[in-house]
Amino acid sequence: MFLTITTTGTTDRPATDLGFLLHKHPDRAQQFSTAHGTAHVLYPEADAERCTAALLLEVDPVALVRRGQGKGRGGAPDAALGRYVNDRPYAASSLLAVALRSVFASAMKGQCAARPELVGRPIPLRIEVPVLPARGGAALVERLFRPLGWSVLAEPLPLDETFPEWGDSRYVRLVLEGACELAVALRHLYVLLPVLDDAKHYWVAPDEVDKLLRAGEGWLERHPEQRLIVGRYLARRQSLTREAMARLELERLAEADDAAVEEIDNAVDEEADTEEKPVPLAVRRREAVLGVLRSAGAARVLDLGCGQGQLIGALLREGQFTEIVGMDVSMRALQEARRRLRLDRLPERQAQRVRLVQGSLAYTDSRLKGFDAAVLSEVVEHVDPERLPALEYAVFGVARPRTVVVTTPNVEYNVRWESLPAGRVRHADHRFEWTRDEFRRWAGEVAARHGYAVTFGPVGPEDPEVGPPTQLACFVREGGEEGVKGSEGTNGSNGVGVDVGVSRSGSGSGGWAWGESVGGVADGGRNGDIRDGQGIGVGDGNSGPGDSGSSGSPGGSGSGKAVAA
Repeated sequence: MFLTITTTGTTDRPATDLGFLLHKHPDRAQQFSTAHGTAHVLYPEADAERCTAALLLEVDPVALVRRGQGKGRGGAPDAALGRYVNDRPYAASSLLAVALRSVFASAMKGQCAARPELVGRPIPLRIEVPVLPARGGAALVERLFRPLGWSVLAEPLPLDETFPEWGDSRYVRLVLEGACELAVALRHLYVLLPVLDDAKHYWVAPDEVDKLLRAGEGWLERHPEQRLIVGRYLARRQSLTREAMARLELERLAEADDAAVEEIDNAVDEEADTEEKPVPLAVRRREAVLGVLRSAGAARVLDLGCGQGQLIGALLREGQFTEIVGMDVSMRALQEARRRLRLDRLPERQAQRVRLVQGSLAYTDSRLKGFDAAVLSEVVEHVDPERLPALEYAVFGVARPRTVVVTTPNVEYNVRWESLPAGRVRHADHRFEWTRDEFRRWAGEVAARHGYAVTFGPVGPEDPEVGPPTQLACFVREGGEEGVKGSEGTNGSNGVGVDVGVSRSGSGSGGWAWGESVGGVADGGRNGDIRDGQGIGVGDGNSGPGDSGSSGSPGGSGSGKAVAA
């Protein structure tokens, strides 16, 4: 699968500026891994007068089949004819479009930090695709590219040159010529290559509408073949097509009136129609965990006891988290998580980020090693007390992620649940529920045994008498290579180091300040050393002024640890 981009230049504006725009040096051949093979970028010619960049995509047919190519709506029909022998490695399709977006991401966004003056400037371009499937023939190729200002050559390719009487195939050799901004030209190709092929190698999810509108900004709303482009790009999914067409019409009306889209689409008064509703505790808990993981700079995250995958879904929505592994002992829960997350229908980049595995925290597991963070959200209370040491060793002794986040119910708060009978736990499967002192004692002992510093925070509305409904502990592994100094953190309010997930976070780079020690002394941390090269500073809690902790005294010298992120 092959594509070339050629430009010409002069002594004042050399053609090799193409390398700056593509963010690929003309003197080097580079290769990039994709989900279905390897993409190569090279320059067959590069001088001041003429420069050509080539993208060669080597598709692995085995990987293509293993990724489920051809399954579900939007899958390429050619795979049904031969799972391992088909045209996908040779003909430009959605595979090449995805490679364009991956390899030339900055160029497609119109970004060029090294030479910003080159961005937005039309340059003479010649784009050639030797083999392009065109369902609709050369005439459709003309109808799609000519309105965009391109000079189009769509030369049909014969089925077999030896037997011309057999006629032409559905493939064409495409040559586009014209003056165009490089970013716009790449967006044209990204949208129209799969439209001409009329197939996609991955499931068309709702987020494809946003991708289409981003790539089509500035040209799709006025294209005479808009409906055909939208329908084919979205694999003829009627609900998505209707949504995209409605949004394109709004953009067209806004452009005609020289107004913002929000000014046109203003039939609903959100302020008048929106009622403030209480945020469910489960949502607050996820927000609290996400806040800690963001501040820790975690990229590879374990969700231990993931259940039906609610936290995994929230992690998937944030690009910071590049690898997410959910583990649960229940195969039924994992199957439900897979269904809720729609893993078989996720776009390939999303699907690559998440993995579900069955396992028990009562045993050590080598699959859990090497991660930035682990989350045990409402998990420990489901474990028999006599098995807690095994869980502790598996997570803190063997897996040893840099950050561990644990949440568990605060049994003292149960008296505030009107529907919960006295003396009953919140869930029938809870083996126990801890008071705040019991949780801090357990967490402090775990941290001391395994070389972690631990800090605490509330989740949910905090009652002055019985505390919050959920309690959170953040363990940060000590030791490792010393990094740069962390920025100064301040104490949280109300005698607790941080109000997790709410606005009372610590200062310093938007981070968190945990100003409460294990023993209850609320000293603040200043400029703590970053451990393991992460964005969390761990230092002695002696230097901060501190508010008073739940059982400690302000200021003074404490033996606890404070974390300033």
